[in-house]
Amino acid sequence: MIKLSPSMPTMNTAHFGWLCIGDLPTQQALFHYLYTNAQAAKEVDWLFSNSFYDIEPSAFKLTPNLLPIGPLLRTNLSGEITGNFWSEDSSCVKWLDKQAPCSVIYIAFGSITVFNQHQFHELAIGIELIDQPFLWVVRLDLTDGSAATYPDGFQERIATRGKIVSWAPQQKVLARPSVSLFITHCGWNSTMEGLSMGFPFLCWPYFFDQFLNQSYISNLWKVGLQLNVEDDEIISSAEIYKKFKDLIGDETIRTRALEMKEKKNRNLTTGGSSLKKFNDFLQAMKGR
Repeated sequence: MIKLSPSMPTMNTAHFGWLCIGDLPTQQALFHYLYTNAQAAKEVDWLFSNSFYDIEPSAFKLTPNLLPIGPLLRTNLSGEITGNFWSEDSSCVKWLDKQAPCSVIYIAFGSITVFNQHQFHELAIGIELIDQPFLWVVRLDLTDGSAATYPDGFQERIATRGKIVSWAPQQKVLARPSVSLFITHCGWNSTMEGLSMGFPFLCWPYFFDQFLNQSYISNLWKVGLQLNVEDDEIISSAEIYKKFKDLIGDETIRTRALEMKEKKNRNLTTGGSSLKKFNDFLQAMKGR
């Protein structure tokens, strides 16, 4: 366990990004790629970061030419954005609009996470145990690169309170008043989107930076809880149910999450840190 600075979360060296994927040659290739990028970054005057200073000041002090100008959200832009990993199922937005306020659990694990069938079943059973409306993004390759197989009778039992889609317009989903919390892989884009909308998190990191992001969420910002792995490397349905109950009953976490949303709003308005950093960059460019 190491710390890059006293006020940053502790990092487990086993979770370094290049160690979380593939065999040894793949890990070595990824390490070389990251090292090459880090060396190249030393040659530039500025780097942009999709973050904001208030949430990780120690990290930005370590890298003075790294400019936090975020969060950069699709919903902040006019017009439609094209280009997604998967085709979005927008029917889920209309479904969410029919649900009661703060009633729906949103479950999504990004474009890369892969579960084995045992883990997928435990997740499905945990969702069923929670017994609340839910929107679950299940990619066509979520289970070992192939289509998922649900527990017997699961889809019939949850038909009146759950919706499953292969891909969702996530920022539109998180902007819906019916959504109450976010079960996530802690990818940085999802983390920024969840923070921006003021949601508590249940954290399920998969690889790379997601473990450090989870540490920020649950240990430093304290706006979510971590799901713990059992001895068999599986997150059980009982653990999912327990942590959901803990989270939904913790008003302090929800209050902190809403405070994060306010911090985001302040950073993007006149006088805010993110807007100021970007304007400083523009002035420096004009001076060149």
